[in-house]
Parts: sequence; C-alpha cells; structure tokens
Amino acid sequence: MMGTSQSVPELIAAAQANAKIFEDQILKHADGQDESDAQAQDLNAAIVALELAAVDTFTLFESRMQHHFKRGPFSRKLRALLLGAGRTDLADRIHTYYLAINVLKHGTGASYRELRDAPTALFRVRPVESVASGGEHAPLGLIDVSAPGFFDGLATTLLEAHQFLENK
Repeated sequence: MMGTSQSVPELIAAAQANAKIFEDQILKHADGQDESDAQAQDLNAAIVALELAAVDTFTLFESRMQHHFKRGPFSRKLRALLLGAGRTDLADRIHTYYLAINVLKHGTGASYRELRDAPTALFRVRPVESVASGGEHAPLGLIDVSAPGFFDGLATTLLEAHQFLENK
C-alpha cells in the first residue's frame, strides 16, 4: 500500500515490486501460442495494470517532489534544472517517460506525436493503426509497457531524479 509516510524511494520500490507481478503475468503469455479468450483477457488485464502502475508511480513522484519548484509544469522545470546541471541523459529520460505517461493517460496528442517522431530506445511506441486494428487479441496501448525493462527503466529514472533533487 502506498501510504504518505513512506519515502519516495520506498514508494517506487513498492511500485516496482507490484509491477513485477504484472510483468511475470505478461511473460507467461510471451510464448506466442494461440491463446484462449480467457488467457487473452488475463494478458490484457496485466498490461492495463502495468500501464496504471506506471501512471500512478510517475504521478506520485511528481506530487511528492513538486515542492522543489514554486509553480508550473513540474516535468519541464525538472528537465530544465537537470540540463542546467549537465545531467543531459537523465533530463532526456525524464522527458521521455513524462511523454510516455502523458500518452498512457491521454492517448494521441502532442506527446504521442513527439514520441512517434523521435523514437527512443527506452520503449516502443505503437502506431495508432496497430492499436486500433490489431484484432481482439492485440496488445493494448500506444506505449508498449510490456517490453522487458520498461517499468524498471521508469523506476530507475525517477529514483535518479529524486536523488538529484534531494541533493541539489
């Protein structure tokens, strides 16, 4: 349970442990064999749960770390601060995960177009057409959260940003 008394690193670790459960469920379906409708529903439920966990974790990070900035868009201010400190790689990862979370929350739009037009090695962005017309057993979402390392990469990035903000 994500309570307010836990530190940001503790909350991220708990979210990461929870995400591992969903990732393990997704891996069970990775063999490519034909699946029953029930198995496909289980896979989709695990993917949706992982998407929600990613959104919740990033949102929680933002809300807990907002106090480092007076007002305005947290992720933009964090990115600018990181770039100003020469932490370009971390700034780029924060921005990329911010865009991914926006896509998970809102679907297509400016964040989706930015990710689509500047591919990243952090995760796969699916074309709208493949999501819309992929059939009844198609993976969900425009961001492939089921790819190995997606949630761990998000967690690592948030932990690095947390450490940077707490030590600045």
